[in-house]
Amino acid sequence: EEKLYETIDFDLEAYKKENKLDSVSNALLHDTKKDLLMARWRFPTLSLHGIEGAFPGAGAKTVIPAKVTGKFSLRLVPHQDPQKIETQVTQHLQNVFSTLNSPNKLTVSLLHGAKAWLSDPKHPNFEAAAKATRKVYGRDPDYTREGGSIPITTALEEATNMNVCLLPVGACDDMAHSQNEKYNVSNLINGVKVLGLYLHELGKLKGPKPSKCRCVELTEEELMEPGAFLRGFKCKCVM
Repeated sequence: EEKLYETIDFDLEAYKKENKLDSVSNALLHDTKKDLLMARWRFPTLSLHGIEGAFPGAGAKTVIPAKVTGKFSLRLVPHQDPQKIETQVTQHLQNVFSTLNSPNKLTVSLLHGAKAWLSDPKHPNFEAAAKATRKVYGRDPDYTREGGSIPITTALEEATNMNVCLLPVGACDDMAHSQNEKYNVSNLINGVKVLGLYLHELGKLKGPKPSKCRCVELTEEELMEPGAFLRGFKCKCVM
């Protein structure tokens, strides 16, 4: 897997400039491209997202808040159990809080959590996506392990027992979910091309093909039942 990082087009100085690190410390936690990307993509993380309470505006205030709320997230990796992690984190926070001998109360709540998802880029599904990307952009795609809050990925794989491929067609500077999020028109147009060619490449694959299986087709009544669509994709007929 480490060899995949060697061919990724990534410049440390450009990364520092894009994230305006010169206004803070102008330093990175890791000195090499591989180490930095592995820390961003491969390893567990803890991120602080905000603190609510007291007076949030500019200027000096002497307000003592009655309640303070902190928000943070943990990026899990394969083989980590979200429920077990929740229990461990809650217990740790409570243990640390108890040492303060504070008369206040600590409440820890989980908003949402999910197991980490990881797939094999050598799977035919990924190879079809790579061929489509190569034909449109004229270069090989980078295989990344960027962490993201997409729990539906694992749910789809478990429900269908089939491989799932995340095929992005955006840019690394789109600033997803930020105030100034953007999407290039060229990527929108090329994204349509990639999707069409991806489906075309999938049609060339030999193996399980639910669209041409020999199973008895579901009736219109059965298709109306919850879960019928997924049942149709569990076929393992080999063409």
